[in-house]
Order: sequence, then C-alpha cells, then structure tokens
Amino acid sequence: QVQLMESGGGLVQAGGSLRLSCAASGTIFSVYPVYWYRQAPGKRREFVAQITGDGYTNYADSVRGRFTISRDIATNTVSLQMSTLKPEDTAIYYCHHRADWGQGTQVTVSS
Repeated sequence: QVQLMESGGGLVQAGGSLRLSCAASGTIFSVYPVYWYRQAPGKRREFVAQITGDGYTNYADSVRGRFTISRDIATNTVSLQMSTLKPEDTAIYYCHHRADWGQGTQVTVSS
C-alpha cells in the first residue's frame, strides 16, 4: 500500500520561507516523477513543480525562481523549498506520485 505524507506547512508572513516534505512508503521516488500541486479555496488544483526520475525539474511560471523541488533518494523524500512567499501562495499543497496523492498540508501566507 502506497502512502504519501506531506509535512512542513504552516503560517508565514509574506516574504518568508517554508520547506515542505513528502515522505513515501510502499513506493520509490527515484523512478517515476513526483509532483507538487496546490489548491486554494474556491480554485482548481494546480501544478506547482515536478522532479523526474532523472532529476529534471519543472515549475509553474508563478513559482519559478522562488520554489525549488529536490529529492533525497536515501530517505525517499521529495521536498519543496518555498521562498519569497506571497499571499497568493496560500493553499493546500499536495504531493502526487503515479496514481497516489497525499493528504495535503496547509500553507498560509499573511500580508
């Protein structure tokens, strides 16, 4: 059984930073892509970032240059370092791998 567990969300002021983590059990992150998505209240879930098995990364235009996705093969964890946070980054952030989703972690950025 695959489980994805996000952590690291919280409340931060605009301009601040947070680091999200996604830990996996029952699967290995080193082969297939891992994605971060987010969903703000009243909005559709949207793509934030991805890292492939080869380590290739891609970002949504809205976060490029501020967010960094990385992978730790030893701990089977994917992280999302978020800097220069804006109020519009407020959302529930989800980890996604193959057909599986985590439960999400809330990020709230105050102005």
